[in-house]
Amino acid sequence: MKRSYWEKIAPTYGEEIFDVLHNDKKALIRAVINKYASKNKTVIDIGCAIGKWLPVLSPAFMKVIAVDISKKNLEIAQQLYPQYKNVEYLRADMSGKKTKVPACDFGICINAILTPSQKDRDIFFQSLTACIKKGGRIIITIPSLESHLLTSIIQQQYKIDKNLFPAEKNGKEAIRKWNNVRQGNADIDEVPHKHYLKEELQFLLANEGFIAEDFQKIEYDWTTEFHKPPKWLKEPKPWDWMVVAKKL
Repeated sequence: MKRSYWEKIAPTYGEEIFDVLHNDKKALIRAVINKYASKNKTVIDIGCAIGKWLPVLSPAFMKVIAVDISKKNLEIAQQLYPQYKNVEYLRADMSGKKTKVPACDFGICINAILTPSQKDRDIFFQSLTACIKKGGRIIITIPSLESHLLTSIIQQQYKIDKNLFPAEKNGKEAIRKWNNVRQGNADIDEVPHKHYLKEELQFLLANEGFIAEDFQKIEYDWTTEFHKPPKWLKEPKPWDWMVVAKKL
């Protein structure tokens, strides 16, 4: 998604965009942050949006670099969290070839690499190498393609929320969606968002000089996928992938 998309959505970001921090019921991301936190280290929040992770990061690190593509998002973050004096706000497009960001000891990138454009994603992953110092680590969460396909299979098999998932009758639209899914791009509110396979993310990180040390599922309730999930629908739950990667 381009900068204009995020600038437009900034005023209602809190209501429209899925809140990973709130929905990570097991606090797995917090646990990794706490493991590597230090008052002697700097941390970069890549795609910080309106700053929901700042109350977690600011007290735990010496300095926070809050990076986002949207100027309005950063303005909102500053208004929401004026008490955090160790936060530096930086507007930057991680998919821009000339983007420059400071290298930090640690980083988080929470569901920020969503663009359906492979070219833009390639540049984004290349930019990650400039954000993290050698030997440093980064937490990345991304939508799981496996989870998306599981949700689709369950929805069709059991006709859950069937009025919200009508059969595609337009041939061209069906072909577009199929071609998108082949690339891992799945529509969320009619907007294509990149979803990733676990092994795909491992491969992408290795190409940019990172080693994936740990993968975990950030599991969510089925209410995040369906308006009226049946009571018997429990395990497995839908999930995002979380990876902890070390810069070599």
